Amino acid sequence: MDLSKIVSIAGKPGLFKVTGQGKNSVLVESLIDGKRFPTFSHHRMSTLAEISIFTTSEDRPLKDVFKNIFKEMGEQLDFDAKKLSPEQLKEKFAIAVPDFNEDAVYQSDMKKVFIWYSQLTEKQMLDFSDESEEMPSPETDDSTEEKTEDQVS
Repeated sequence: MDLSKIVSIAGKPGLFKVTGQGKNSVLVESLIDGKRFPTFSHHRMSTLAEISIFTTSEDRPLKDVFKNIFKEMGEQLDFDAKKLSPEQLKEKFAIAVPDFNEDAVYQSDMKKVFIWYSQLTEKQMLDFSDESEEMPSPETDDSTEEKTEDQVS
């Protein structure tokens, strides 16, 4: 799951996929309606890879939050974050991030996380199976050990 190509633009609803780069701009495509347009340096743009949630210990990257939502709530959410009361929203968010900092994480942030998660799963842009692929296979470990032994001798 590569969240570095997905951006949020301040003042614009939804998420955007980076599709290219112009001379003084970044070309993006809306995940809502598929429209493409250039963004410039005066647009406040953040990649989802650099966003994290405040917790009582260390900040948690959004990627980990999405994984936890998937683990706890499944691929499709059974609620609309926009229609939840503030108390219900906090309860749902506490399931996804049990140790979130209640003073630093606002209701608008909680809604965004759930809305973004829904948008990304709807577009099938979240892949939680890549954890098993990242683990080295035993064959790779053996070849690494052999090279180390050869270099030592």
